[in-house]
Amino acid sequence: MKNFHRCVMATLVCALLIPGVSLATSATRSIFGSMPDGRKVEAVKLQNDHGVSVTVIAYGARVQSLVTPDRNGHLADVALGYNTMAGYLSKRQFFGATVGRFANRIATGQFTLDGKHYQLTINDGPNSLHGGTEGFDTRLWQVTSVKQGPTASVTLSLVSPDGDQGYPGRLTATVTYSLGEENQLTIDARATTDKTTIVNISNHTYWNLDGAGSGTVMNQRLLIPADQITPVDKTQIPTGTFQSVAGTPFDFRHAKAIGQDIRDGRSSQLLIGKGYDMNWVISRTKSAEPRLVAQVESPASGRILRLYSRQPGLQFYSGNFLDGTTVGRSGHTYRQGDAFVLEPQIFPDTPNHPNFGSAELRPGQVYDNRIVYRFSTDKGGAKH
Repeated sequence: MKNFHRCVMATLVCALLIPGVSLATSATRSIFGSMPDGRKVEAVKLQNDHGVSVTVIAYGARVQSLVTPDRNGHLADVALGYNTMAGYLSKRQFFGATVGRFANRIATGQFTLDGKHYQLTINDGPNSLHGGTEGFDTRLWQVTSVKQGPTASVTLSLVSPDGDQGYPGRLTATVTYSLGEENQLTIDARATTDKTTIVNISNHTYWNLDGAGSGTVMNQRLLIPADQITPVDKTQIPTGTFQSVAGTPFDFRHAKAIGQDIRDGRSSQLLIGKGYDMNWVISRTKSAEPRLVAQVESPASGRILRLYSRQPGLQFYSGNFLDGTTVGRSGHTYRQGDAFVLEPQIFPDTPNHPNFGSAELRPGQVYDNRIVYRFSTDKGGAKH
């Protein structure tokens, strides 16, 4: 037995000392808090050898924390959130959440499917937003799998019954968060149904590459490789048209500071959203493999976030409605422009715009949305 322990210790020491050899990414389970009815909310922390860690909680299957180093190796949490359940339950802000059944907006909460009219719950002016009054972000998901290894992961599941928030079909959804040694967080959202329905699941993490609560993101530089947006009406519902970004504040084809054009009062679209809150057209259809849909770099910290997805659309939101009344995990308030959100998805209100494609999911089919976040720095990190 003593020889066995010596062998194990020798192996661990070699793994730490030999370049290119790394320990497995760890996964640690704990209890984050409780729901009002007493149900326990699990948390799973995934952590690699490079200081990158993500904590996922079962309430809303959400990112509660994501820690990553800057160019000098200093660690900071770059995802907005709370330290306790009280914060998440006090105000619905979608911090880190899995949003669905239908991410983004559906006009007046209505759509027709196979000749039948459906009415969803209304929670955003006249419209339904992120699944309605009780979307996936408000549910306690079940942790069904936790794995360690070269890539550690946690899988959470939720069953949404037929008629939930007005949606047809019993939908079974899973979300898997995976973290490896390459500083890549992958989110795989999948769903099946027993009746034809519509699905559009995404992630709503608020990011600040200088650290949550550190102040504005307006100097952080954003690139979105999209030639068009889907302009919206006064209630932020797409008009059904496509508009070129050329010569507008929405042109991020070459990286620029988020705040460079955000105060352009000539843009009615910026006035409607009180800043950026728009769908960019990455393509008209889903791609075969994940491709770069956004890149953000902080000149101050050197952190770089690259986002990959197969989805045709990307909703970019510049934290316009953070109003200084939220005190986050850092003990600092979150104010307007203190974070950004990037949501790969199909286009908003797709069920009511045939030219946008289809949001339908039928029995026997599998909905999937893979979202890949790659973290690096401008010094010592990959820049490809």
